[in-house]
Amino acid sequence: MNPVRDPRPILVTGATGYIASRLIPRLLESGYPVRCLARTPARLRGRDWSSSVEIVCGDVTRPETLPAAMQGARAAYYLIHSMSAGHGYDRLDLDSARNFARAAHAAGLEHIIYVGGLADPADPRLALHLKSRLESGDALREAGLPVTEFRAGVIVGPGSVSFEMIRFIAEQFPLMVGPRWLRHRSQPIATPDILAYLVAALETPACRGQIIELGCQTPRTYIEVMAEYARLRGLSRTALLLPLIPPAVMAFFIDKLTPVAYSYALPLVEGLQNDSLVLNRAPLSLFPAIQPLDYAAAVHRALADTHPAQMERIWLDLDHDETQLMHEGMFVHHLRAPGGQSLPTPELSARADFGLRYNQVDWQTPEQLRLKAEPNPWGHSWLEWKLTTQAGQPRLEQTLFLQPDGLPGALFGHFLLRRLAWRLFKAHFPER
Repeated sequence: MNPVRDPRPILVTGATGYIASRLIPRLLESGYPVRCLARTPARLRGRDWSSSVEIVCGDVTRPETLPAAMQGARAAYYLIHSMSAGHGYDRLDLDSARNFARAAHAAGLEHIIYVGGLADPADPRLALHLKSRLESGDALREAGLPVTEFRAGVIVGPGSVSFEMIRFIAEQFPLMVGPRWLRHRSQPIATPDILAYLVAALETPACRGQIIELGCQTPRTYIEVMAEYARLRGLSRTALLLPLIPPAVMAFFIDKLTPVAYSYALPLVEGLQNDSLVLNRAPLSLFPAIQPLDYAAAVHRALADTHPAQMERIWLDLDHDETQLMHEGMFVHHLRAPGGQSLPTPELSARADFGLRYNQVDWQTPEQLRLKAEPNPWGHSWLEWKLTTQAGQPRLEQTLFLQPDGLPGALFGHFLLRRLAWRLFKAHFPER
């Protein structure tokens, strides 16, 4: 049973982002009342936890919207960055952090908890992305409130931008070509571990005002991080590091071949030109109960969590009748059509297309059926149908998931998944 908690809500910003969307369920499980700040509250409606939190419309770039979100709150998580804004995102980050800190001070919040970047502030060649994360932490402290700043580099978990870059590159390229600065070192941290630190910070008064660097014990170069992922997946990969590969070129290919958009990829790639290391482990003693996973164990955990039942279904935010995307280690194709009173029976659903036969029931309710394909050359695949309503009208949703197995599976995902999805849809619902 959860202990009795302070009834004042915990404010979480960046609720549609990776860390926040996984932190919120952890807070709820621990008995904390949660309030979410969102620029577009409708984007949260597809989250399983949305009905269990208070959602307030607000924007850190518009300080007049913040007092209502902070009224009566006890503490706040600042989990926002502006890289998707493109040029000038560093100035936007700085202004946003100052707006938030001033509003929090005026509202009487006790504590701000922030996740920044793991980098050496004394590095004279620090990439703009990392410099901006450090400066945002400084800006949050300017208003005088206690701030706990966690600094993290590569976060290992399904949906983490840095991990998805690593995963999709290692899956798709038998020859991993990259710039020589992939020899810089990093200390990744598993998603469950960073979430444990974030929750523990609420009840650890001694961490207020501290900068706490997070990472596994053993440093690895970035190319070693990718090679280790490939080894754990049983993929044979060779690294070839070359001089004079511009970050913009790497970012272009990352944009096309991974879930990471160019606006995110470019600053992240530039950040790979710096070491991302834990320089001071002393503050970690404030959390003796947390023993972080090593990198190999973190990857195993991320792979075990790669499953449709665990995914944040961000495609529902788009409200499109057809969506295809790469997300959390998978190629996903989603279709939505009007009508639908019943689902196919599992016995009628096992048909073979492109070598995939969906004949294993993975999940079943009166409104939802998820089938898994028998072993196939492309990877792991699931087919899901769900009955829903929209504006009072019945709707049928079909979602096809493919976790690729190396380059053949990735090629199938890029070029054949949509064709397979439509074949399956028309075969089982010919009237639509």
